Amino acid sequence: MRFDIFTLLPETITPYLNSSILKRAAERGLVSFHVHNIRDWTTDKHHTTDDLPYGGGGGMVMKPEPVFAAVEAVLGAPPCCPVILLTPQGRVFTQQVARELSRQPRLALIAARYEGIDERVRQHLVSDEISIGDYVLTGGELPALVVVDAVTRLLPGVLGDPEATGKDSHAEHLLEYPHYTRPAVFRGWEVPEVLRSGNHAEIERWRREQALLRTLHRRPDLLSQAELSEEDRAFLHAHGWAKTKT
Repeated sequence: MRFDIFTLLPETITPYLNSSILKRAAERGLVSFHVHNIRDWTTDKHHTTDDLPYGGGGGMVMKPEPVFAAVEAVLGAPPCCPVILLTPQGRVFTQQVARELSRQPRLALIAARYEGIDERVRQHLVSDEISIGDYVLTGGELPALVVVDAVTRLLPGVLGDPEATGKDSHAEHLLEYPHYTRPAVFRGWEVPEVLRSGNHAEIERWRREQALLRTLHRRPDLLSQAELSEEDRAFLHAHGWAKTKT
């Protein structure tokens, strides 16, 4: 899979891409990252990428010319792959959206800055808009990295355990169960006995119940979307699901 990231601050993007799992995935040829500086497609000596908004108001707006020029130079016109604008106005990014995007062979991400981006970019260049939450950041670089990270780890072969992503929080609309490692006792706090028992059936049952409980207590809204067995439902009802279910 190939990512093309268009930004005014490539120096904020590349260090993260060159570390940990993302770096190893790129070295193994499972994914490639291409970071493009939008300023390289400006035509004036000051490399101007923003201007005052029509109609007045505070802040500056990203100009359409360099954005169109950058994206079309790299992706063609029309673009050869989905072009995603990271914006608080986009659809909310979820694990399911990440899985949807992971099926694409190539994705382009535009990390906007300033007060916003010229509306013509939204209307005539962008094919999708994504928000990572209901808050505002100073730019789209962090959201772009969030999308890249979440999508990359879903690609076959990226993680050591091929089943790991299926157990993640939100993968099945459930939060993940608690994790423990050595030592068995730390400051008097013990690892649950079932995890040390070697009984894999009981361990799996405990993990499922803990995931259900954690979701019930922290994100009960997710349960309406989860695939629950009759046993799951009975367990949840026994722990007060009927009182919190909407």
